[in-house]
Amino acid sequence: MKSQNNEYNASDIQVLEGMEAVRKRPGMYIGSTGPKGLHHLVFEIVDNSIDEAVAGYCDKIDVIILPDNSVMVQDYGRGIPVDIHPQMGIPALEVIMTTLHSGGKFGGSGYTISGGLHGVGLSVVNALSKRMEIGVKRDGHSYRQDYERGKPVTGLQVLDETRETGTCIHFWPDPDIFEETVFQREIIIQRIRELAFLNKGLLIRFTDQRDEPVTKDFSSNGLKDFVRYINKSKEVLTDDVFFLDVKKDDVVVELALQYNTGYSENIYSFANNIHTQEGGTHEVGFKNALTRVINEYARKNNILKENDANLSGEDIREGVSAIIAVLVKEPQFEGQTKTKLGNTFIRGIVDSAVYENLHDYLNENPNIAKKILEKALSARRAREAARKARELTRRKSALESTSLPGKLADCSNRDPAGSELFIVEGDSAGGSAKQGRDRTYQAILPLRGKILNVEKARLDRVLSSEEIRNLITAIGTGIGEDFDINKARYHKLFIMTDADVDGAHIRILLLTFFYRYMKELIERGYVYIAQPPLYGVKAGKEIKYFFNDDELNEYVAGINKKYSIQRYKGLGEMDPEQLWYTTMSAEHRTILQVTIEDAIEADEILSNLMGDNVEPRKEFIHANARYVTNLDI
Repeated sequence: MKSQNNEYNASDIQVLEGMEAVRKRPGMYIGSTGPKGLHHLVFEIVDNSIDEAVAGYCDKIDVIILPDNSVMVQDYGRGIPVDIHPQMGIPALEVIMTTLHSGGKFGGSGYTISGGLHGVGLSVVNALSKRMEIGVKRDGHSYRQDYERGKPVTGLQVLDETRETGTCIHFWPDPDIFEETVFQREIIIQRIRELAFLNKGLLIRFTDQRDEPVTKDFSSNGLKDFVRYINKSKEVLTDDVFFLDVKKDDVVVELALQYNTGYSENIYSFANNIHTQEGGTHEVGFKNALTRVINEYARKNNILKENDANLSGEDIREGVSAIIAVLVKEPQFEGQTKTKLGNTFIRGIVDSAVYENLHDYLNENPNIAKKILEKALSARRAREAARKARELTRRKSALESTSLPGKLADCSNRDPAGSELFIVEGDSAGGSAKQGRDRTYQAILPLRGKILNVEKARLDRVLSSEEIRNLITAIGTGIGEDFDINKARYHKLFIMTDADVDGAHIRILLLTFFYRYMKELIERGYVYIAQPPLYGVKAGKEIKYFFNDDELNEYVAGINKKYSIQRYKGLGEMDPEQLWYTTMSAEHRTILQVTIEDAIEADEILSNLMGDNVEPRKEFIHANARYVTNLDI
């Protein structure tokens, strides 16, 4: 009975148990009920199969999207136990499927190393599935049990005799829980590819039986192949890939490293197959050892003289592509997204493993060592030039009456959380945007043409570009060593360009700049793409706006009176009121938030589109041309 008169007592306390708690608050367990949470269901099941592979009992996994958009994951490991649980009095399979924090990963002998240590994986997927069918092969028989929304609807059925072993889980995500229940092929493929690289010799077969069916096999020779994949769109400094595989104190450390001629560092770290996006002790140990061994080699071989300062870690990591992967018995994860490895002893293990092995490698390969050091020394010269450019910019700003660029039409609001910056292509569109905006919270920065392609330039050259300096000053965070997300002057940055080829080019140039030099702006969700309409249709006094040909044609087909169509080839063709209503007004605008679902994939796309290598760009265009709409030539 509920308490009355605003009293708060025991009757107001709601107790949620087991599957009910998961269904009531799914975001606590899978992050969200959007696309990310939906795909997380697949990864939870696949990770369990991967744990079987890590334990040495499985070398093949099948992941299948069926025509009805359900997913089946089948492995050929030992199979989930089906005998009666001594405490619960029901089959172990049912315990695992219906009880949170149950499983073979809490100090028993089932697994010594695993990615999923929370024990909520299968039970959470079960709770959030409209239906789930589980098949197990072990102990000489096949077994099956069916569930609906986390509850068993059949007992454990004993089926045919078999000598095979393994687990097959088939599930249908619950449309009452998820905003969308259609799985995206590429998101699943990206994670499968990653897992295949991380687990040498494991075959993961992906099949999509929906429209345009496809089957792809993913297997690899390990991290060496992973690094080659990362560098495939780049010009490598050396053909050889440095690799180490060390086991110490029940910790397995693997590292693959190869330099390219680019200016970015690409370091991806993993702990028990989990991508540690925020890094952690294993990544710190690697970076420290790399810096120390390169400087020692340079001193020993008289490349750095006695009075020369050491090369910085930033200098040494320019152009490096590296994968660091560790297997740990009891990983401790921390950080904002719980993807930062916190075990302190890992740092020393990784540091010594990398130092000893890389030290020997450089001494045995002096030509490779020379190329790495030449690149690092060149990076230092550029960094010094960039530092002088930043100091010059700061001094210049201090002498001016205002430190903000002259072309910036700022807003009156001083709260970054409620302020927006529109980065607009051209003075004409910038003029319309300035007239049409809400001056209290919307700022406008017009760009004069295309900015510098930062994929092909070091920081010193980047800072020599007036347009980029204006952009950095307007945003307020600084870049490189000076970057501070807390100094961002706006928490919404809109890239607003024409819907043509030049506009698309400017968009990708700006996104490349943000990704390479202000990545945290994207990670925090501050960067957006404005979506101006392509057409305006006037029928009588009413004007309707459309973003593609299909929408336009459908509307025009139903009009029974005289009308006119205007095709907007540029933002400057709209008057201020139209630009405000269609593209800037929070009430009516259509926007796309820029996110990084997969950093490795994002890096590859930018390298393909903006790098020096022509062949990968041709391949990318050929592979993706059919997805292009509204190409304006």
